[in-house]
Amino acid sequence: MTRLDIRHDLGASLTVRDGRVDLFEYVYRPDTPQLESPKPYMHPIRTRAGRVVSLFRPWDHVWHKGIALSLPHVGEENFWGGPTYVHGRFYVQKDNNGTQQHREFTRLETADGAAAIAHDLDWITQAGAKFFTEKRVIGARVISDEAWMLTFETSLTNVSGGEVSIGSPTTKGRENAGYGGLFWRGPRSFTDCRLVTADGSGPGSEMRGGRHEWMGFAGRHDHDDATSLVLMVDDADNPQHPPQWFARSEEFAALNPAPFFSEELAVADGETIRFRYGIAIADADAEAAPELAAEVRSRMPGSFTAA
Repeated sequence: MTRLDIRHDLGASLTVRDGRVDLFEYVYRPDTPQLESPKPYMHPIRTRAGRVVSLFRPWDHVWHKGIALSLPHVGEENFWGGPTYVHGRFYVQKDNNGTQQHREFTRLETADGAAAIAHDLDWITQAGAKFFTEKRVIGARVISDEAWMLTFETSLTNVSGGEVSIGSPTTKGRENAGYGGLFWRGPRSFTDCRLVTADGSGPGSEMRGGRHEWMGFAGRHDHDDATSLVLMVDDADNPQHPPQWFARSEEFAALNPAPFFSEELAVADGETIRFRYGIAIADADAEAAPELAAEVRSRMPGSFTAA
């Protein structure tokens, strides 16, 4: 059994290690400018062979941060970063960039070959109002010589004092731009590479907006010309399962199971919504995706732990 370790840089980040390889760093207290909607993120993310499969703060979208939970339209607030889409005006920079603020850890341990991180957060608007409290659980374990997996669970409770609708630029009027949720941004070298689902594969322009239980991105690295596979699985109990996917390969590499792609979700005051995902990181190509998706599905927890 492969043993994972956690290194804690107090007040800043956690690093999960697989022997000599840092699988990922989880920055739970970032020094992000307010304009970029400060939020915890995972970067760099590496395969077991040590190849980096994430990108941090790219010049085209500086609010993209490896893997992060990001929501562009939470009522009138922006927990994504940057400008807000306004129909008829395109993107407008407002004073509405909120913060996901770490409060305290509730679990930080390694056992049975796995690592587990759990913490509580507050979602606070730029004006200082608390909109959500969150319980988040992140797990990691090795699943083969070539692959390891993340689990990401979140429970978001509306504490704003009123109903809050969560949406996307598409629900606000921009066609086929339904991003929002757990979002992965890939390396520059992955641009124009291959997206794959159980129903086939193709570029992001063809795959974006489709409904799938899982989607993978097979990208190629500079320097050694190797291929890595990042694959995200949506839990069957998630709202809007199977989700529409916001995915790109042209211009840049991105994967996002987007539950609010084309329909807003209204969350009543005091109501809790829950999401869970499995993410495989593999030294593999697109042909490995179906078997890897099945393996991730079999290892996802049977009930929510972020309760």
